[in-house]
Amino acid sequence: MLHGYIPANRFLPYLSWTDIATLENKANTVIVLPTGAIEQHGPHLPCAVDSVISSGVVGHALARLPAAIPAYAIPPITYGKSDEHLHFPGTLTLTGETLLHTILEIGESLYRAGFRKFLMVNGHGGQPQPLQMAARELRLRHGDMIIIMQDTFKVPNCAESFMDDKERQMAMHAGHAETALMLALAPDTVQMDKAVANYPPEFPCPTLSTNKPMAAWASYDFGPSGVIGDPLPSTPEQGAAILDSLAESWAQVITEVHQMTWVTRAEPAWGTGQWQGKVLDHNDAAAFLTPR
Repeated sequence: MLHGYIPANRFLPYLSWTDIATLENKANTVIVLPTGAIEQHGPHLPCAVDSVISSGVVGHALARLPAAIPAYAIPPITYGKSDEHLHFPGTLTLTGETLLHTILEIGESLYRAGFRKFLMVNGHGGQPQPLQMAARELRLRHGDMIIIMQDTFKVPNCAESFMDDKERQMAMHAGHAETALMLALAPDTVQMDKAVANYPPEFPCPTLSTNKPMAAWASYDFGPSGVIGDPLPSTPEQGAAILDSLAESWAQVITEVHQMTWVTRAEPAWGTGQWQGKVLDHNDAAAFLTPR
């Protein structure tokens, strides 16, 4: 079914339009969008890694929420801006502009339906910028909307406890943490017998960086494997622990976003004229729900 890792009762598209129109407290209902990518992740992992991890973490987080917390996921964006992996077959990429406009139009659809809290959980490190740009533009359009974008691993989690210093400092792609999570979420897609370790060279500008490269790069710049890190020590048990810690933190984030208030701007917004019009509401839905 379409919901994948998301609990069916927390998957917004499984509701009818009348269900959505009559939801209570829509302004404080959190809508969660996992964003990922389809791109190479070395010879040992599938190209779907980023989409699987963001959707899996969101699904496990939503499953932990008490029923009193109103939150729903919408279908994940499984295609991302992945042009840094174009040298490798299996990579399917959007332009940054396409991704930005996709987020804008999803956000407008949510706003039109009455939702005011929009949380993106991003699984791909190559696309925070267009997601952040879309979030800022939505905020300019709608001064009463809260839009938050954060990467999957940018919440408290235990992933680094399983890594050595080099992996913590240098790994960027298809390394220990991603491999361990995939062993927990989709073990049938992992081929550990093909796993290899590979790191980029030390960046020769220590004032800017003591670890990861600061210059623009493509994954092929660091060798033909596509790996930037060391997946070899990864185990399913580590992956289960990382998943548990991520899900716990994201469940807390969703709870806090539901409860939070933020600055509301009452002045006219920019660029919203083309989105104004009639949207059916709870009064219209009542006409269909009244017993005949």
